[in-house]
Amino acid sequence: MKELDKVILYSDGASSGNPGKAGAGWLLYNNEGSLVKRGSEFLGITTNNVAEYLALIYGLEEALALRAKRVICFLDSELLVNQLHGNYRVRNNILQLFYHQVKYLRKFFEELNFNYIQRFKNKEADKLAKRAISKERGSEVVAKDF
Repeated sequence: MKELDKVILYSDGASSGNPGKAGAGWLLYNNEGSLVKRGSEFLGITTNNVAEYLALIYGLEEALALRAKRVICFLDSELLVNQLHGNYRVRNNILQLFYHQVKYLRKFFEELNFNYIQRFKNKEADKLAKRAISKERGSEVVAKDF
């Protein structure tokens, strides 16, 4: 598989109830803006914040599998972005586990950036997360030659 210099990751988590049935969705684009891979996962019963973290982690693991060197992440969770930037403390014990997992994954990339975007700019990842709640899940390679 070809190594990618940079990927752009959009991720989103959703929970129908808080806690409730939850799903994660992510999309990976190459440097030229072409969709390379997308995926979703049903998460069972959990909170929206857990779903947001898991969507990011799944997306980062996919970027790692693609051997990306740099990852630019776009999330519509201000909480996560502020926690990952160190602006907010992670007080919840469960979220601390996921926070540390993201920090661990950071070591595998030359560059990893987290950016907050408004929800309407993250519609595709949101659709995948909501679809996963219905247990329609999976990962799909979109472009074989990137």
